[in-house]
Amino acid sequence: MLDDPRLLSHLISIPLFTGVIGYITNWTGVLMMFAPMRFHGVRLPGLRLLYPYLPRRVQVIPAITPEGRFGWQGIIPSRVAKMASISVDKALLKVGSIGDFYREFEPDRIAEHLATTARGEIREVIERVMEREHPRLWQDLPPVVRAAVFARIEQRLPVIIRGLTDELGEYIEQLIDAKLLVIRYFEAHPELLNDMLREVGRKELRFMQNFGFYFGFPMGIGLVFLVEAFPHWWVLPLGGAVIGWVVNWIGLKLIFEPVFPRKVGPFTLHGLFLRRQPEVSDVLAEIIANDVITMENVGDELLHGPRSDRTRQLLETSLRPAIDSAVGFARSAVRVGLGSRRYDRIRDAVAAEAVTFASALGDKEFGRQQSRRIRSFVAGQMRQLPYDEFNELLRSAIKQDEWLLFVHGGVLGIGAGLVHLAIFGV
Repeated sequence: MLDDPRLLSHLISIPLFTGVIGYITNWTGVLMMFAPMRFHGVRLPGLRLLYPYLPRRVQVIPAITPEGRFGWQGIIPSRVAKMASISVDKALLKVGSIGDFYREFEPDRIAEHLATTARGEIREVIERVMEREHPRLWQDLPPVVRAAVFARIEQRLPVIIRGLTDELGEYIEQLIDAKLLVIRYFEAHPELLNDMLREVGRKELRFMQNFGFYFGFPMGIGLVFLVEAFPHWWVLPLGGAVIGWVVNWIGLKLIFEPVFPRKVGPFTLHGLFLRRQPEVSDVLAEIIANDVITMENVGDELLHGPRSDRTRQLLETSLRPAIDSAVGFARSAVRVGLGSRRYDRIRDAVAAEAVTFASALGDKEFGRQQSRRIRSFVAGQMRQLPYDEFNELLRSAIKQDEWLLFVHGGVLGIGAGLVHLAIFGV
């Protein structure tokens, strides 16, 4: 039988073709998930008119746009908001709430840092407000009274700010929507979500690429005998499509299943991704602590996010009595000199301006110091997640679109079969 040159040619060429195409299928499939970051394509006549009538499942494929362009954008970059939402639901919220993260930032250290920053600026704030609100009366106020106000406020600053950080901690869940914070951040930095998922699944993605060859080659040997039994031109392209599809399907199964370790004789079966839970936890914790849940991002969300008006109102409300308390014995003299109404207006203005001291949360060096605690906290929590919840971290990011990878494998398999026919014949 091996004397048949045609059979020998098929035994060499078909497994080689299926192995190589299996590798290329999975390599390009992985590439399609992450690249390109932006849509690249050309405008096709009539596609814009046809688009509204296409099934929803087809419309969401990142190969076409409502404007009638045909091309490609990486699956993950095209779904940034959705992927970020999934990451929060399936991972971050399982780790802890925004209140948990705030406590890990150490409110006492935050208060100390803010007080140090504010101490150097509080006099300037008071001077600026007084010069703006009532310059003449401020200039006429006895220097000893002004000095007493400054000294008293500076002395009371640590207590005032400690009270503010406690207030923030108590109401942080109402001031920050953690899910929205993460989504907005990833939408502004889509490359980070790309890099995060690529890094988290780095070994599994490499396995997928190599598995394409390791599985495709022996499947090609079986295809040889199928071609010999049914020597029709369509058998090879059809077999290539099946192999391309099955290679991806089995590869994904091996990565994510079984979710819980299963003993089969002397072997323990467990999803490849799940075996690396401690390692992946450390990688993800590093990314979250350094780029996502940072002191700078939390501070920016507090002062400039969609709920920033609540933050400012809370801080101003807390600062007013704190300023009264800080002025202390000089308050009566200041009220007499300025009048109660003017004093209240100036106190409110000082409180409003003092809110900007919270921008010191954006201090990068201080943020780096505090990020170590976040990193340790996230890693510890993720290591303790049940296997099924941990599995969703990467699985949920690709589950909805994995059929595209299967179709991609099938199409390349058909193409490989047709190329083989063109070179070697039936």
